[in-house]
Amino acid sequence: MKTLDAMVRDTGEGEQRWFCGGGLHTWKATPEDTGGAFLLFEDQLDLGKVTPLHRHPDADETFYMLEGDVLLHIDGEQRPLHAGGIAIIPRGIPHAFMVTSALARMLCLQTPGSGEEFYRLASEPAVDGQPGAPADCARALGRARPASPAGPARRSSVHRLTRPSGPRECGSSAPRAGLRSRTPTRNG
Repeated sequence: MKTLDAMVRDTGEGEQRWFCGGGLHTWKATPEDTGGAFLLFEDQLDLGKVTPLHRHPDADETFYMLEGDVLLHIDGEQRPLHAGGIAIIPRGIPHAFMVTSALARMLCLQTPGSGEEFYRLASEPAVDGQPGAPADCARALGRARPASPAGPARRSSVHRLTRPSGPRECGSSAPRAGLRSRTPTRNG
C-alpha cells in the first residue's frame, strides 16, 4: 500500500481546466493526491450555465457553495442553493443545476475519485489570462461508461431548467464573462 504525502494547495493553486459547456475548474485534490479516495475541485461559473440531467453510478457528489446561487434539480425536486449551503447527492441519483447569479463558485467533491478521466476528457487546459477553447463534449460522452446495470435505476421526472440568458451549448464559443484563468502552480 502506497503511503501518501501531505499536500497543501493555497488560494490560486491547482491545475485549471475549462469544462465542457462552461466553467473554470481549479483542481484542489486529485485521486492521485488522495489515493483514489476523492476528487475535489473549485468550479467557477457564469449566469445561465446549466448541466444536463445526469447521474454518477459509481460516486457520491457534494456541492458546497462558496459564492453565488444555483437552482438544483435532484431526483425530481428543485431547490435553490446559496453561498454557505451544501448539497449531498448519493450515487445513482439524477441531478442537474443552473447558475442563477451573475457568478457562482462551488467546491465539488466526488467520492471516490473515480470520475477524473471523464472530467479530463470533457475539459481543456486553461492558459493564463485567456478564455478557454471549447471543450470537446463528444469526446467525453463517447468515452463515458453506461449507467450501471446493477439494480433498478431510480426514476425521475425530467424538468427543463430555463436558462435566463439564452442557451450555451457544449462547444459554444460564447464568451465566458468574468472568468479568467490564472497561471496554475503546485505546492509541494
